[in-house]
Amino acid sequence: MPEINIFTENIYGSSDIDEKDVIEKTRKILEFYISDVGSKSCLEGKEYDSITLDIVFCDSQKTHELNRDYRNKDYPADIITFAIFADDENSFIFDGDINLGEIIIAMDKVAEGVNRDISFSKNWKQELFFLISHGLMHLLGFDHQSEEEYNFVIAEQRKALECIEYDKI
Repeated sequence: MPEINIFTENIYGSSDIDEKDVIEKTRKILEFYISDVGSKSCLEGKEYDSITLDIVFCDSQKTHELNRDYRNKDYPADIITFAIFADDENSFIFDGDINLGEIIIAMDKVAEGVNRDISFSKNWKQELFFLISHGLMHLLGFDHQSEEEYNFVIAEQRKALECIEYDKI
């Protein structure tokens, strides 16, 4: 298993976010994905020693700005991923490290996502990890443009969330 470096930034300002716990659980989810679907991901055939990614906690005003400025979509999102490695045909491995990119989460939208049919979340912490697990799939190069792709992503998320005891969060 490669070394996994996860950096967080909380520009949302809430002290309710336990960044250490987020890093620990995100690492477990990513390790699961590497073991389970790594051979189908953007990591396939690559030689690397470490993986790096960033998680930014913000508000929906920020995701609205990012959506508008970088994705030509004029609405706030609960999550935006910038898959630096998977989405760039010129991506490179620097000193044995793959920078997967960023997961940006609007924390004010997280509570709105609780009990959505798609997420099966019962509280904001579960929703947060549901979104992170989804963002990781995007950083690994998985999309959901078809129903088959969507079903695959959601099925993998459900399996990955078991490794962090999602039902007990």
